[in-house]
Amino acid sequence: MTAFLAEITPDHILDLSDYEAVRKDRKSAIVAAKRDRRLAIGPDATIYFENRETMWLQIQEMLRIEKGGAAQLADELAAYNPMVPKGRNLSATFMIEIDDERRRDRVLGEVGHIDQTISIKFVGEKVFARADDDTERTDEDGKASSVHFLLFDFSDDQVEKFRATSDDIVISIGQENYRHMAVMSPAMQVALAADFA
Repeated sequence: MTAFLAEITPDHILDLSDYEAVRKDRKSAIVAAKRDRRLAIGPDATIYFENRETMWLQIQEMLRIEKGGAAQLADELAAYNPMVPKGRNLSATFMIEIDDERRRDRVLGEVGHIDQTISIKFVGEKVFARADDDTERTDEDGKASSVHFLLFDFSDDQVEKFRATSDDIVISIGQENYRHMAVMSPAMQVALAADFA
């Protein structure tokens, strides 16, 4: 399991021709696994839990598209390695997904600091999200970004409770203008439990 949680290094990245040869199969497998890592929360928000494999795919795809070579690889590793779970945390991309631009702008203007209100609740525990870096995701006018990169830090005891519970595990958003919650499926719980060391 430790190798699974290890940071991605240049040695883990395939050159473009090698990646192209395995791309279809690797991408299909990772996309299939991501189904148990995605949860809609209310009508407009979705959380996508990341792991080493999803971040590896993202890096490979960025290199394939941009063809930036070694310089780009260093930037991609710096950007995506913080989102690889470290053994006692879960990482996620949280998105507010609204197709209509006017409605999206209105909603984003109403949900400032939404990232600070997201939590995972289970067996009397509540683990709040934190941003993966110091970048402020709400502007000076109170408008939230549509994309947030989050980490949920667990204690050892919380990890064991998360793994063992057969009770509902709930992801909730407590932002005053967007209060919604969703229950994880048992398959999602199993997938996320594997992210812990």
